[in-house]
Amino acid sequence: MSLLKQLFLAICLFLVVAFTGSFIAGVESSREQLLSQLRSHAQDAATALGLSMTPHVDDPAMIELMVSSIFDSGYFATIRVVRIPSEEVIVERRTTVTSDQVPSWFVDLVDLEPQGGDALIMRGWEQAARVEVLSHPQFALAKLWDSAIGSLLWLLLCGLVSAILGGWLLRTQLRPLDTMVQQAQAITRREFLTLPKVPRTPELKRVVMAMNQMVEKLKTLFAEEAARSEKLREEAYQDSLTGLANRRLFDIRLANQLSLAEQHVAGYLMFLRVNDLGGLNQRLGGQKTDQLISAIGELLTRLLAERGTPDWLASRSRGGEFTLLAPGLAGEDADRLAQELIEGLESLRQTGASDCTPVAHLGIAAFRPGEAVGDVIGRTDQALAQAQSNPGKPWERLDDFTSNNGHGLHDWRTWIDAALSQSKLQLYFQPVTRCADRNQPLHLKVLARLLDPQGEAVVAGRFLPWIERLGWAARLDLVMLEHSLAHLAQHPQPLALSLSAATLREPASLAKLLGLLKEHPEQGPLLTLELDERHLPPPAELEKLSQSVREAGFSLGLQHFGGRFSLIGNLTHLGLAYLKIDGTYIRAIDQESDKRLFIEAIFRATNSIDLPLIAEMVETEGELAALSELGIQGAMGRLIGAPAPWKN
Repeated sequence: MSLLKQLFLAICLFLVVAFTGSFIAGVESSREQLLSQLRSHAQDAATALGLSMTPHVDDPAMIELMVSSIFDSGYFATIRVVRIPSEEVIVERRTTVTSDQVPSWFVDLVDLEPQGGDALIMRGWEQAARVEVLSHPQFALAKLWDSAIGSLLWLLLCGLVSAILGGWLLRTQLRPLDTMVQQAQAITRREFLTLPKVPRTPELKRVVMAMNQMVEKLKTLFAEEAARSEKLREEAYQDSLTGLANRRLFDIRLANQLSLAEQHVAGYLMFLRVNDLGGLNQRLGGQKTDQLISAIGELLTRLLAERGTPDWLASRSRGGEFTLLAPGLAGEDADRLAQELIEGLESLRQTGASDCTPVAHLGIAAFRPGEAVGDVIGRTDQALAQAQSNPGKPWERLDDFTSNNGHGLHDWRTWIDAALSQSKLQLYFQPVTRCADRNQPLHLKVLARLLDPQGEAVVAGRFLPWIERLGWAARLDLVMLEHSLAHLAQHPQPLALSLSAATLREPASLAKLLGLLKEHPEQGPLLTLELDERHLPPPAELEKLSQSVREAGFSLGLQHFGGRFSLIGNLTHLGLAYLKIDGTYIRAIDQESDKRLFIEAIFRATNSIDLPLIAEMVETEGELAALSELGIQGAMGRLIGAPAPWKN
């Protein structure tokens, strides 16, 4: 029973006891007063009769007449005149009438007995007779009953008003307790809420202020850990001059992109090299040259932001050498991007540079998952060398795989549209287990493969770039969600499903998705929707989305985490189920100490808010052992299990 109900019942019980005591005391006081009045009434009547009968002491008829006239008033139970000393009854009148207005139980409870009085009738100095009068209590009982009913109604009214006011006052005064309960529950969901309104009650005020101080302390500790981790990430993976990624992060991302993972797609790698960097240093000075390099970094950052492709990576290798890793980029788009880069570079031309020589050259080469890193880099270096040797064209592109697959945009559009419209989709499931024990599953990651016109399953890496290009990513999300909910109806087991950036950007698609979730609340505890860290909406929209998903009974997770660690400060308001660390920071973690330090920093920050971590793309036993030592809860990857269709 809640504290509010206990206090409310205690107040009601106290009111009942107080009102009952007051009622009994009032009735008893009225009873004593009425008894006194009955005695006085009987005695007054007896005295009056005695005086009136004295002249007619020897006239029985007159005595009877007087007795009858008094008795007929109805206020007496018995009047009799007894002769002295023989005790002979001269006149006696008696009644047994009772009031119908007073319940018998009340008569028995009050026990208001008739009260009597007597007086002597004199014959000179001699006592001739005695008048005995008993007052009837029926009128006193009726009056007492009316008084009791009135008092009871008044006390009940006061009790009802007191209960209502007391309940309202208690609820108002104890409302901060409900808010503190919500605050504590929010902490368990890894949300830190501060109560802006402090109650006036001193006891509650101290508790609320203590809770707010605790929450602020937790937020401060979490922010400090996040800032420390972000600093480690910047030192390890960011170029200090341009703010782009450094060569180390580029090597990690390229190796990760070339691995045979379900979501990895083909694309292009660009090498950009500034012409005659040493000569620029001599002619312009180190400061001007650094400004040029910074401007190139800003140009690359701006181009990536304009295209909205957070999975692309721009980096500075060394000196005037830059790289751009662009998964999912098609050949004709690569040509346009190269031309745009060259035009942007020409606008950065510094005084003292040769007007006939390009500011920089570009080498562009295609890649696809499964290739060796050395082959891709060698091919891109060859393209760069050809661009430098061709004075008429400052960029060169080699090996466009996408143009040799026998399918054009029209072909992809036709069969992808048919596959989505007719739900020609097959779900694949990849296990996610605990690091400490691979036999303890956490959930299954849901992946999709579309069926081509021949009925063959096409891996996501082939069709996802075309779905993005056609703008049908939100359609794919809805179809996958429908299939996942249907699967859960038959095979209840925790699942995780990724959402694309298009679903988050398009209000209509997001509304359809939330509506579909609300239609299946019974499956909410079994399905977690995953957002890509690289495609997160603004914090206000993200918090609203998180609240909507939780209200529908489902939960949110975050995948591919690590590239934007500064976002971790906003995660305290989302109530996330877990974070999945990008495989970029997991590869060879058992051999590279800087990665281990970075993951340790992430673990410290998230552990302070009890947010589980899951590692992506775990490929070796050494990586799994290192993650288990660090305290990472879960892992997924080829070592744990490859994606496969459902097997009963």
